[in-house]
Amino acid sequence: MTGHPGALPLAAFLAGALALAGAAPAAEVPYEGFKKCASCHKSQSQSWRKTGHAKALDLLKPGVRSEAKRRAKLDPAKDYASDKDCLGCHVTGLGKEGGYDPADPDLYRVGVSCESCHGPGGRYQLVHREAAERFEKKQATTPRQGLADAGQDFAFAERCNACHMNYRGSPWKGAQAPYNPFAPTLDAKYRFDFDKAVRDAKAMHEHFKLDGVFAGAPVAPFHEQFQATARPIGKDAR
Repeated sequence: MTGHPGALPLAAFLAGALALAGAAPAAEVPYEGFKKCASCHKSQSQSWRKTGHAKALDLLKPGVRSEAKRRAKLDPAKDYASDKDCLGCHVTGLGKEGGYDPADPDLYRVGVSCESCHGPGGRYQLVHREAAERFEKKQATTPRQGLADAGQDFAFAERCNACHMNYRGSPWKGAQAPYNPFAPTLDAKYRFDFDKAVRDAKAMHEHFKLDGVFAGAPVAPFHEQFQATARPIGKDAR
């Protein structure tokens, strides 16, 4: 070996540098807020605004659902709208890049919105827009895998479980503190069935016919069923 006695061979140095680069954590995908989603998916957005998920932050306000809070040993007169132990399940992207910040609350991160289920849209939102333009101009479809590669979630049961199944004694393996105090042991109505909930338009949003902009896998297991009964979207409400 030539050079300084303590020097690494160039090949070894480069290998080490590449290993360190590979070990570096990937940049966090930022949240965009439902305004970006609604700019193209107007009908879905209008339907979502009528759901309980859209109004989830209101449940943390004093005097709302007082009896339920008493049963859960919460103070019904307290304002929990800035309590981070509660907020994560009532807003979008709490503590994440581009997500809801209680110190600077953003209207478009309030409630359990699009990205709470489909994942942060900082990358896949652009894929959606470019694919829509390509389809409109050339009727050319885009592989749906590009959305998955950009971070869109097509099997989002775990995102729902993170709130609805996160209680003490939950059979869900991901349960951890801070726990949801509204558990089935408190009232059977809090028992969560993802397959049933995802089909409830009052909880999620109504589904509409998709244009065929994307093709191929992955798709949610209930995709075909939803599309078979979905209403068409008017040209002015895509």
